Amino acid sequence: MPELPEVEVIARGLDASVTGRTIESVEVPGLTRLSEPEETLVPKVLGRTITRVWRRAKVLLMGLDNGSTLAFHLKMTGRVVHGPRRAAEKHDRILFRLDDGSLLSFADMRKFGYVRCFAAGELDCWDFLCKAGPEPLETSAEVLAERVTGRNCAIKALLLNQSVVAGVGNIYADESLFRAGINPETRGSKVGRKQAVTLFTELQAVLEQAIAENGSSISDYVNSHGDAGAFQNSFNVYGRKGQACRRCGETLRAVTVAGRTSTFCPKCQRRR
Repeated sequence: MPELPEVEVIARGLDASVTGRTIESVEVPGLTRLSEPEETLVPKVLGRTITRVWRRAKVLLMGLDNGSTLAFHLKMTGRVVHGPRRAAEKHDRILFRLDDGSLLSFADMRKFGYVRCFAAGELDCWDFLCKAGPEPLETSAEVLAERVTGRNCAIKALLLNQSVVAGVGNIYADESLFRAGINPETRGSKVGRKQAVTLFTELQAVLEQAIAENGSSISDYVNSHGDAGAFQNSFNVYGRKGQACRRCGETLRAVTVAGRTSTFCPKCQRRR
């Protein structure tokens, strides 16, 4: 699933390329089950001009000139790509044809993602985003540390909990825990404040690096122009179970935390 860096890269790319463009026509090959129905979605966006594109948590947001907002949740295999006009392809769910002759497409092979349009003021009441925790790149490591210390839950589970901190998924949780030297099964109550600050400082560094490297492309993710990311080449632990730790040479192991595979170095990340 695209995480914060991937959605941020897409948002920045689209903000630069589609802001100021008007949606001339809409084609709907087949929206996903959780998407807003075609009969209500299309009238809300037709003829509207895109004013900006941004991200909140793992959701891609697109402002329109009447104050409404298009929200895309990419889930596992969703893609939002801006490029030349073309015919609809197999996994396209909705196509927005813009006034400069270009095409903004939302495709989703596994159909878990969705697109919805919120009228002015409705986005602030959307329960999904209301429950999202603070943004890790807009909040100090000290403030984020206070949200996990003292809690009787595995630190990896806390990082994945979107109400604790927004936008972090399996990749960046594993990578930041490795850099901070914390075992993913360690309880929040066993992580001291100083180490928790280190963890979130490392998380911020990992996220910034991933954004600079265009995100991580493992299977389906591409940016707003259809290009793959490169941060997967910098993984220290994620997806490397059984390989040697880049820091100490120990064989990396994996455990299941909060239903997700967590890869770690048993020497660099001793459990407390």
